[in-house]
Amino acid sequence: MKAFIIKKYDKKGRLILAEVLKPSVKDDEVLVEVHASGLNLLDSKVKSGEFKLLLPYKFPLIMGHDAAGIITQVGKNVKHFSVGDQVYARPADFHIGTFAEYIAINENDVALKPKNLTMVQAASIPLVALTAWQALVEIGHVREGQKVFIQAGSGGVGTIAIQLAKYLGATVATTASEQSFDMLRNLGADVLIDYKKQDFETVLKDYDLVLNSQDSETLTKSLNVLKPGGKLISISGPPTPDFAKATGAAWYLKIIMSMISSGVRKKAEKLGVKYSFLFMTASGSQLHELTKLIESGVIKPVVDHVFDFWQADKALEYVESGRAKGKVVVKIK
Repeated sequence: MKAFIIKKYDKKGRLILAEVLKPSVKDDEVLVEVHASGLNLLDSKVKSGEFKLLLPYKFPLIMGHDAAGIITQVGKNVKHFSVGDQVYARPADFHIGTFAEYIAINENDVALKPKNLTMVQAASIPLVALTAWQALVEIGHVREGQKVFIQAGSGGVGTIAIQLAKYLGATVATTASEQSFDMLRNLGADVLIDYKKQDFETVLKDYDLVLNSQDSETLTKSLNVLKPGGKLISISGPPTPDFAKATGAAWYLKIIMSMISSGVRKKAEKLGVKYSFLFMTASGSQLHELTKLIESGVIKPVVDHVFDFWQADKALEYVESGRAKGKVVVKIK
């Protein structure tokens, strides 16, 4: 089968279209014929080696973290899916590889595709929606009447997180360029801050939760907009000792994570707020819950651009440019 791979970590390297073996299916896996695959900044960070301490992949590595397609084979222990099911998934770490014609995925990481979405739309959902769900529902416990600040609202995570936060009953603030304001209002954003002209730190006050996706300077500023007892959840780092413990990281990684996050953790403690790092995990059950919201119209996908499969490298370059409003998808089938 055809797949896009990398042979080493390389920030400036290109994705390579290669002929590789069709994956074999384990007893608890389903084989998915991939119709479309969403792209994420995580793909770029994996390619560059930014997460090589956390995710020491072996090469050659098939790239890609989001898939929508049709099951063509099931393992003998699979209980919840059948051949012919239309599904979508974010495969677990160390089992990625959605920039390919086929991928084998553990059934626990798979969910039936929302009936009201195309394959392309469905492929845009898993990673960003799971990130939003785990931040706002699992960790943040966002509830009605709270105030939530979601950075970079026009990005892949931002567009879904705004909709989810509004569904949970929160007042939502976000940053973006003015050109994106109309789209973000339609998604439910209440407070819109033009990051080119305004400093969110001077606009926002007494927020219950911040979803941080930006640099360390923005992270520090974000602490100051929280009220005492508020939560700052970062998906861009730095990772914490709690994260290291939860993932069973090696002892030296625990030390490294403790050191690089000590500054922000101390500042958070001084302000009486809580800082946590989120590196989302695959979950078919959470995707199933998100499917209900999608089918009911609560959450709608935002797809910026669709590339043909052979243009996957060009598609990743577009993601890296930061110009995308919502998600970028490659159409495979």
